[in-house]
This record gives sequence, C-alpha cells and structure tokens, in this order.
Amino acid sequence: MPTEPRLMTNEWQAFWLAVGFLTRIPMPVHINYSQKLMNQCSLYFPLVGLFLGTLYAGLFALLSLAWSPLVCVLLVLCFHLFITGAFHEDGLADSVDALGGGYTVEKRLEIMKDSRIGTYGTVALVMALGLKAALLLDAKSIWLALLVMPAISRITPLLLMSFMPYVTDPDKSKSKPVAEGFSRKRLLASCVFTVLVAAIFSLWLPGLWLAALTAVVSVALLWGWYLQRQLGGYTGDALGASVVFCELVLLMGM
Repeated sequence: MPTEPRLMTNEWQAFWLAVGFLTRIPMPVHINYSQKLMNQCSLYFPLVGLFLGTLYAGLFALLSLAWSPLVCVLLVLCFHLFITGAFHEDGLADSVDALGGGYTVEKRLEIMKDSRIGTYGTVALVMALGLKAALLLDAKSIWLALLVMPAISRITPLLLMSFMPYVTDPDKSKSKPVAEGFSRKRLLASCVFTVLVAAIFSLWLPGLWLAALTAVVSVALLWGWYLQRQLGGYTGDALGASVVFCELVLLMGM
C-alpha cells in the first residue's frame, strides 16, 4: 500500500492533471504521468469547476465596477472560452453535428472525429452561448451563478463515465484515459463535494440544491439515454456536451 506522503503527492498531481486536462492553465508542478493518475484525476473535475467559478465570479465583480451586466457577462464568457479552450463547447458542436448528420453509429462517430464544424454544430453553439448569457442576466445573483455553475455541471460527465460504455477509438481520443477504470468510490467523493457546494451556497440562494439536483439528474438520464440509443455509449465530445447542457438546465432552475 502507498504511504501517506506518496498518496498525498499522487492526489496533488491528480488535481493539477485535472486542471491541465480541463483548462489551458499551466501546471505549476511536475506530473509523473501514468494511466492510473489520469484515471484518478477525474475526481477533481468539480473542484476544478469551483476554481474556475471563483475566477468567473471575481472577474464579473471587477468588471461590474465599470460596465453594465450585459457587457460583463459577455466578457466573462469570452474569458471562459479562452481559459478552457472552448473544451466543452467543442464537444457540444461535434456531438450535435454527428447526431444530427449521421444515420449509422459508424457515420456518427466518423463525423464526431472531424475537426470541421457543420450547420448543426454552429447553430447549437450559437444558441447555447446566447441562452447562457440570457439566463445569467436573468439570474437572481449573477456572481453566485457564475461561481457554482462550473462545479455542479462537471459532475454530470462523471456519472456518464461511471455507468455507460465508451464507444470511440481510444488511439484518437483525449478522454479515454480518464474514463478507463473510473472508480465508483471516487465518483462518490465527487458527488459528496458537489452536494456540499450546492448546500452551502443554498444559504445565499434557497432552492439552489433542488436546481442542482434536477439539472444533474435530468441531463445524466436524458442525455445518457439518448446517447445509448444513438451511439451505444458515450464519447469524449458527448461528455463535453453534457457539461453545457447541465449548465443551461441549472441556470434555468436558478
């Protein structure tokens, strides 16, 4: 069994590996990369989301000193797309292109691997970003929505990874190492963390916990069911799309 210092070192590296996987933020520590460490890093997706949410909320508060809420929200969304490399939005566009334009599983997977964006993906991306901005402006507390939304939404792909098979080419996938061998115990730890986030911030916005539960469960079940029917499982792009869907449903609940 690993000693406690070794275990802490592994977890510290797993956290920063999750940061590097989900964002463009440079990792300040040396990572002893391995398949196992890549498996472990998914535990920290909601924590990385909370870190991003802190940046978004802080930036919004700073920008609010000079500009209107609309301008501030749009600038925060630009910052989000930059710092994450539009990681999840790219997954949304690819997923919608594939599921809208493919008539067989093989064709859908082929379209999903294509780096070009089509009509379906473009429309989905524009509508998702526009709806996200509109819902943020309608939120009772914009800064709180920006803070908790990234953390809560990133539990959804973990649920899909835990209960569904992976169906794309592992040699060409970025998410396969994360999904392979995903531990249910680590999923439970991520769920507990997400529940705590929702419960704590419900003190500022009563009902947040219900909106969070509804968003995570409904997207995981409905999107997971649709993916199972259309693909027989999930892909990395589909996981990214699940984050965007969960954010939108959560914002509608808030």
